[in-house]
Amino acid sequence: MIRLEEEGDLWIVTIDRPDKANSLTAEMLERLSEIAEMAQSARVFVLTGSGRVFSAGADLEAARAGLATSPVWERLSSAIAALPGLSIAALNGTLAGGAMGMALACDLRIAVPGAKFFYPVMKLGFLPQPSDPGRLAALVGPSRAKLMLMGGQKLTVEEAYAFGLVDRIVAPEALMEQARMLAADTLAAPEEVAQGIKALCRG
Repeated sequence: MIRLEEEGDLWIVTIDRPDKANSLTAEMLERLSEIAEMAQSARVFVLTGSGRVFSAGADLEAARAGLATSPVWERLSSAIAALPGLSIAALNGTLAGGAMGMALACDLRIAVPGAKFFYPVMKLGFLPQPSDPGRLAALVGPSRAKLMLMGGQKLTVEEAYAFGLVDRIVAPEALMEQARMLAADTLAAPEEVAQGIKALCRG
């Protein structure tokens, strides 16, 4: 249910469980973490989903068994954030719950019209993964991070774009084409130059 396509230095990872809104089981989350940890050699890492939802977060049964608070979410987002290459979240639809962390850890986020963004962790009675609030606040500002995390607000894709959570809104049929276009310059550049620019942008 996690597909990896390696096209040379371009890695495309697809969450492929559309009949369950791409909700994640423990095994799927483990596999995503393993791939992200292996992707140090990838010049560009693209994360996307199949169907009309990027991911609804933890699978309901797995969440009841404790997956919602598992440290593996932090393992995944930390591995993506540590990648030396360009990471792109190509969001084919709504992004919810713990799945937010992997997208926040990417360098760029593009999304389709109609996508929604929400992280109802407080309502469910537990804390978000440690890095998620800081990454969210760095993108949208502290107040808007609280709007989502404490105010429980669901953002439209237009709001997410205006807030800085999403970098571009792209038609569904052009989503992967746009991801490849964004990858092109990094793939063509000398590796040390591309990695150096990413390091400089981190400050």
